Amino acid sequence: MKRNNVFIIFSALLFISFGALAQNLAMNIAPVAPTTPPANSTALAFSPNTIADIVEEVGSTVVNIDVVKNVRVASPFNNFGPFGFEFAPEFKDHYQDRIIPQKGAGSGFIFDQRGYILTNEHVTHDADEIKVTLKDGRKLSAKVVGSDQSLDLSMIKIEAKDLKVLALGDSEKIRPGEWVIAIGNPYGFANTVTTGIISATNRTLEDLGKKNLIQTDAAINPGNSGGPLLNLNGEVIGINVAIVAGAQSIGFAIPINSAKEIVDDLIKKGKVSRPWLGVYMRDVDERIANYFELPVAEGVIITDIAKDSPSEKMGLQKYDIIKELAGTKVKTAAEIQELVQTKKPGDQITLKIYRDGKNLTLKGTLSERP
Repeated sequence: MKRNNVFIIFSALLFISFGALAQNLAMNIAPVAPTTPPANSTALAFSPNTIADIVEEVGSTVVNIDVVKNVRVASPFNNFGPFGFEFAPEFKDHYQDRIIPQKGAGSGFIFDQRGYILTNEHVTHDADEIKVTLKDGRKLSAKVVGSDQSLDLSMIKIEAKDLKVLALGDSEKIRPGEWVIAIGNPYGFANTVTTGIISATNRTLEDLGKKNLIQTDAAINPGNSGGPLLNLNGEVIGINVAIVAGAQSIGFAIPINSAKEIVDDLIKKGKVSRPWLGVYMRDVDERIANYFELPVAEGVIITDIAKDSPSEKMGLQKYDIIKELAGTKVKTAAEIQELVQTKKPGDQITLKIYRDGKNLTLKGTLSERP
């Protein structure tokens, strides 16, 4: 009997304990209020059909580009047989130099309703024939109106009306981790869509001499060159340009803001007017600093001067050390190149240099790069 009473008392205490615990939990735990994304958040507009809707909206602005380049192949015999005997006239045609058409393909997008299309320069380089295929199936001849090898951009033109234009975004506002869409013509498969994220910005490819590129893991393959890289607003923020051979999920695009700076020149002049200083230079290192008895191992040394260049006219000399350009201190040749490219032909600049133990100031005018 006593054992039963103990069991009853223990059960009652246990019940009271659990009841109190449940009451405390009920009082202290409340549903977490849902977090509202910022008004400008991309995630706010993202839905299962977002990408499909964007592609449907802008797909007609992306074009396929097929090119033909006629390459002359020299005859190994030069009208003579392997034993030095001249071929009879009726056989000469078989041993003349031959023209062999080489075919290539790329992508592009409609930049202007007047028929201007932006693509890569390497897609249209030295092309003898350019054909553009629109999404509705129309095949139109195109011609190059302007190109720039430095940025690898080319503006071509077709004769067509009522073309839809792809909206331009702002590549300065993009961030790593944002979703992107690539549309193009990889391996001849028209209007192929791939997606990914921005992996990094301001990338440099030394082998290709390209800087300030957008890196993405969206699949970019041969034939995608010149096609647009889009944000989730359906705006082009880059022009697909390169892949790393042998690597997966590493592609690159030219920022659209870089293209914005030159498109008017491409259309109106056929080329880009770039400023030119006309110097050959290298960075100052410890060895150079010791040889010239410089107080610090920094600056840029002039190794040669181009004839009739702005640098020659302003009085720069071989072995001068450039310390400052246009009010900005410089430590590397790359910094000088970047500063010069922010100017225009005809702009005046001031250089502060070190020569024979003296600090000098020189002034001159940039000219157009020949």
